[in-house]
Amino acid sequence: MPIRVRLTREADFPAIIALSQVVYPGSTPWSERQLTSHLHTFPKGQLVAEDERTGEVVGMAASLIVLWDDYDIEMNWRDMTDHGMFTNHDPTGHTLYGAEVMVDPSRQRLGIGRALYAARRELVRGLKLLRIRAGARLRGYGSVAHLIPPEEYVLDVVNHRRTDPTLTFQLKQRFRVLAVVADYLRHDPASQGYAAVIEWLNHEVARRKDYAGRNPRFLPQRPSEDTTT
Repeated sequence: MPIRVRLTREADFPAIIALSQVVYPGSTPWSERQLTSHLHTFPKGQLVAEDERTGEVVGMAASLIVLWDDYDIEMNWRDMTDHGMFTNHDPTGHTLYGAEVMVDPSRQRLGIGRALYAARRELVRGLKLLRIRAGARLRGYGSVAHLIPPEEYVLDVVNHRRTDPTLTFQLKQRFRVLAVVADYLRHDPASQGYAAVIEWLNHEVARRKDYAGRNPRFLPQRPSEDTTT
């Protein structure tokens, strides 16, 4: 499928709302009021992916800029996005906060998510921001929550011992895990409310101290160097 990523327009709102109903069945979808606020507050951060052949919206990404020092790393999605309105957008900040990425479930594995993430990285480079941070909803954790704690689940995903529908993809997009937080998304049985706080650093801007701030616990384990047979 030929995919084009472009800025969101008001005419896209019905398609975005319909897409959110498919991706999050049983949850309240994005509202026109929220989407209008996004465009008014930070139009460059709102993207859609469309099928070039038909013009159909098959994915979207929504983001805002935050001054990260104003937030606790364990804050939930509601507080990071001002209840989804993005009115806490701060153009003096250095962090693009990825509030949402959605892809039509019937069009998975066609490169839509990769195209949206690539467009986000280009936005960060163009604005000379330091990084992207986001909460990776642990969509696969609910099925094993009775067996292992969320931190162990994330470590298993980081070290390729299991896969998660969201986090595994984001790790492939060169994100790293900073922390695991509870109550990130309320009323989400798939994740039991848990998310991994993830980060992608803009190498054109980042300094040594920015890399040093990563949590070593969630870095991939190196293969053993023991060559004894």
